Amino acid sequence: MATLAELSVGDSAVVEEIAGTDAISLRMMEMGIVPGTMVKLLGRAPLGDPLEFELRGFRLSLRVAEAARVTVRMN
Repeated sequence: MATLAELSVGDSAVVEEIAGTDAISLRMMEMGIVPGTMVKLLGRAPLGDPLEFELRGFRLSLRVAEAARVTVRMN
């Protein structure tokens, strides 16, 4: 399985699960990253961190370390 951090710009994927039960995992779920959600990587910052995603009609930036905790299924 791949993670959000491994996507290439323009790739879309469906969220499978979020690793962990800490505050960061909970916050990502509150922002709409839940199993079954379609996510598209729009871009990377010049130095590679953060990543910009589109999901549920809005844009969201995540650090690479946070994105690596989200397992996805390529679409």
